[in-house]
Amino acid sequence: MVGVLGVLAASWGVLMAVAPLLQIHRMRERRSSRDVSMAYLGVLQFGFALWAAYGVSLGNAAIVLPNSVAFMVGIVTMLVAWRYRAAPA
Repeated sequence: MVGVLGVLAASWGVLMAVAPLLQIHRMRERRSSRDVSMAYLGVLQFGFALWAAYGVSLGNAAIVLPNSVAFMVGIVTMLVAWRYRAAPA
């Protein structure tokens, strides 16, 4: 049961990790990141990095995989947001 729960949790975690792609789509559609909190994204990134490191220390792929994906997608989200903030209006 623990193995099945780990696979389900990791799978759902990956889905949650790619959810910011919806925010990226919205920013690109509106050509604006004005409504996106960079501080919020930064706090999330720090948390994802901590959880991934914790998962590595445990040797637990169910923790490492979704948090690593979330970290990478979050970095892309922040880069897109910065791009639209730097763009001339």
